[in-house]
Amino acid sequence: MTSTWLAGFTVCLSLIVSIGAQNLYVLRQAVSGEHVRACVAWCVFSDALLIGIGVAGMAQVLGDSPTLAYYLTLGGALFLLAYGLMALWRAAMPAGAAPAADADGDAPATSARRGLWRVLGALVVITLFNPHVYLDTVVLVGSIGARQDGSLKWIFVLGAACASLAWFVMLASAGRRLQTLFAKPQAWRVMDGFTGVMMLALAWWVYSGLENIGAA
Repeated sequence: MTSTWLAGFTVCLSLIVSIGAQNLYVLRQAVSGEHVRACVAWCVFSDALLIGIGVAGMAQVLGDSPTLAYYLTLGGALFLLAYGLMALWRAAMPAGAAPAADADGDAPATSARRGLWRVLGALVVITLFNPHVYLDTVVLVGSIGARQDGSLKWIFVLGAACASLAWFVMLASAGRRLQTLFAKPQAWRVMDGFTGVMMLALAWWVYSGLENIGAA
């Protein structure tokens, strides 16, 4: 049982510890101090839910459909491309022309605090409307968990959820430590530039993998 939990923890952690749209959004919220606990709770819940769906059998369904996998990958590449271009556009805004914007267009340093549902709504879109997320959680992690025997499948999901919780709590803590640095609007522009470059690089990496899938 312990080995199954550890397998779920390790596999999930190896996938989520990366520069991605969801991770960067949570980091931004931690820096701005807006509804951080709710964001962490949603990320853990969505990871556990999607991995659980994969373990329950959806991973095999998606794995048996190269066409669906192809278009999920293509959609993920386009999502990352759009996200990256938006971040670069914000970074390129002239100093003083507009306040540094956050993931859905607001300026955390100068605007009024946003409501809980608005913050979570943007995070839900970033999580569920990125098709590549389904390949990571449902197909990759879910297919590994589905190989476990009987009730051990859900011990695997529990291990994955614990990994998700540990990572996002650590990310939120790191964001709080950076609040002083990001008090300056210029720091947000630098972060947007970094985000944009990373998202474009990820988009290219995801897109380059299409040749290994091939639409049926």
